[in-house]
Amino acid sequence: MNSKELERILEGGVETQRVDFKAPIEWNVLTFVKHILALSNVQDGGFLVVGVEQDATGHFVRKGMTPDQKASYVVDEMRDQMSPFADPHVNFRVDCVKDGGGLEYEVIEVLPSDEVPVICCKESAKTHLGSIYYRNRDRRVESAPISNSHDMRDVVERAAIRLMRRLQGLGLSVEPGARKTLDDELEGL
Repeated sequence: MNSKELERILEGGVETQRVDFKAPIEWNVLTFVKHILALSNVQDGGFLVVGVEQDATGHFVRKGMTPDQKASYVVDEMRDQMSPFADPHVNFRVDCVKDGGGLEYEVIEVLPSDEVPVICCKESAKTHLGSIYYRNRDRRVESAPISNSHDMRDVVERAAIRLMRRLQGLGLSVEPGARKTLDDELEGL
């Protein structure tokens, strides 16, 4: 991510299904695990922007990060700490990016998983074994276990599409004539 992309996100000033703001804080896997899991299940992944605080009025305020906070974001260590929580694994990048005013932020770009859904496979104070975390869209956006049919349907449909693409990549597909045959067989139902 570059400064121009960061400015676009910060100027928007709202969390979305793909953008999650976090206050300036040192890396701690338990603080971030459910958010990374949730973003990995979103269609195009998303961004955790660390260094943005929510004030008493609900507005997001740019704070930036201290050198000690920034130093704690070591991507290989972060991936190692995330690994026990995710099945299949999650992939993400970490960039230190400056805004237009010179404040620095850690931006964790969570890539969409090749295999959906990513399931939480470790119980902790902030996660539940077997849960599928997602950035919900049926209320205020948050990273939470799937709790409604709309979000579950979205994840299942994406999983089916990815499976079809993988099978097509292996050379497996339904022949054009077979579709008509199958439709004819189902006509009476």
